[in-house]
Amino acid sequence: MKKIALDLSYDEWKKHIAETGEKSFRATQIFRALHRGLDFSEMTEIPKPFRDKLGESFYAQGATIIKTLKSADGTEKFLFGLQDKNVVEGVLMKYKYGYTLCVSTQVGCRMNCAFCASGLNGLVRNLSRGEILGEVIAVNRYLGGDVADKRKIINVVLMGSGEPLDNYDETVGFLRLVSEPEGINISQRNISLSTCGIVPKMYKLAEEGVSVNLTVSLHSPFDEERKRIMPIANTYTIGEILDACADYFDKTGRRYIFEYVLIKGENDTERHAERLIELLKNRPCHVNLIRLNEVKERALKGGTEKDAYRFLGLLTKGGLSATLRRKMGEDIDGACGQLRQRYIEETGN
Repeated sequence: MKKIALDLSYDEWKKHIAETGEKSFRATQIFRALHRGLDFSEMTEIPKPFRDKLGESFYAQGATIIKTLKSADGTEKFLFGLQDKNVVEGVLMKYKYGYTLCVSTQVGCRMNCAFCASGLNGLVRNLSRGEILGEVIAVNRYLGGDVADKRKIINVVLMGSGEPLDNYDETVGFLRLVSEPEGINISQRNISLSTCGIVPKMYKLAEEGVSVNLTVSLHSPFDEERKRIMPIANTYTIGEILDACADYFDKTGRRYIFEYVLIKGENDTERHAERLIELLKNRPCHVNLIRLNEVKERALKGGTEKDAYRFLGLLTKGGLSATLRRKMGEDIDGACGQLRQRYIEETGN
């Protein structure tokens, strides 16, 4: 059975090349070519017999772009095909400072948050570290980027389909691969990992020696209300999440971020703002407010822009660091899981 070539680290490629008897510099050539998004047939600096042999054992791509949607606001959404015919999605956002890519870590999701399309069909399987990396490399090549300082993608956010910490080992493996100096080399400080709050894995991540930005999907400051929209809240309380965040800050020195999707009538009242301020004031954190991208299969509704700025004003007046994320990609099924769900409905796969 073929393996995903991008699953291998630089050191693992050096070991593999040594075992084949090929010259040691082939490891650097292959690793860099893979991170440029090349297939084996395109690696013309490598002798063809060896390229053919590699192609018998490995898939060069972790993910390939099979569909692209472009929004009027410049956002692009990608449907990625995997080698087993499963599909995941990613979103490319262009800012003044460059491109940010949102990637998926699982096919589907088992967290089943009430506002999200990713969990509509449950969890199919985890992505490997090379498949997650493959999303980044495919889009970087699509943009005309190369490796290291010639890449086009500046930031990566693990906020697509799936819960990264539910696929812990492969997610951490991806974080190490994507920041390999010989490869695409994206700084971990330019990577954000979003979790719904799997507390034991948050503590474990703090011990890994990585320096990514930790973001937590909070979406309510009240445990009982949070349970209605996030089943994970039945297992871990907000207090436990805050303790884990504090530990992450102590171990890494990295300020943490709370994502807060504004749902009309559910979590956007003055009472919710007051409780958020009570919980978070004087903590080394930031609140990122997000207007809900409505999902037709879910009953929840988003408020108006005016409602969002009113809530933001309450938080900042109360002393919190908070911003309202610009709403992007609404006309191209911009929310997590929407494009994949539509693909499943259209193809029956």
